[in-house]
Amino acid sequence: MNSRQRRGVILLVVSALCAVGAFAGVLSVIRDVNSKVGPEKTAYRLKTDVAPYKELSRDQFEKVEMPERWMSSTAVRSLRDIQGKIAVTQLKKGSLLQSDMIVERPRLKAGQQEIAIMIDAETGVAGKINPGSKVNIYATFKAENDKQKDQSKVIVENAEVIDVGKLTPIDQQDSSDRNSVRRQGEAVPITFALGASDAQRVAYAESFASHVRLALVAPGDDAAIAPSDRSYTLDEDK
Repeated sequence: MNSRQRRGVILLVVSALCAVGAFAGVLSVIRDVNSKVGPEKTAYRLKTDVAPYKELSRDQFEKVEMPERWMSSTAVRSLRDIQGKIAVTQLKKGSLLQSDMIVERPRLKAGQQEIAIMIDAETGVAGKINPGSKVNIYATFKAENDKQKDQSKVIVENAEVIDVGKLTPIDQQDSSDRNSVRRQGEAVPITFALGASDAQRVAYAESFASHVRLALVAPGDDAAIAPSDRSYTLDEDK
């Protein structure tokens, strides 16, 4: 083989190596593009802001397709997953829905029933009590005659809240005094999960008590109220 033939063989080998390198480069680029662009999966984006502790509905979301590489492992991929769920925090328009943004709505247990009452917003309940909260329910009663005393009582302790409604304008009147002047106010409908006897106590208090108030119980505190603390009259502090 003369020198000219050897140079030809070398050029062919170099050309082949360059072709293999170029092909490998193209494959690498294709793999990188595929990893960035596809395959695509379904996700759901919020069409509007959603307030905390509100039950979710399908019309609050829009379906989007995006590369799986950019999706979180907690992304919600089916709207079946939101059924009976509520938001645990404020959800912002345009955000992708994640499973850690939502929880199961509190539900009734065996032997429980739902009962809702209006709670005066002036008691400070607005914004502090949410579904899943535990509260003590207090009622104050006017004395029926001069021999009796005005009294505050614990009607129900550790009542479970399952829903909190919207602030609503109402006409207020002292239920213990039918001749009292009505005045405008605002109240929040609060729904509880209670047994039959506790539901009766709450219904009675709403109908006949001067005021019904809620006291938020600290999470994890299941201690019972002592019998001596379940009722109170003003002369006890004298």
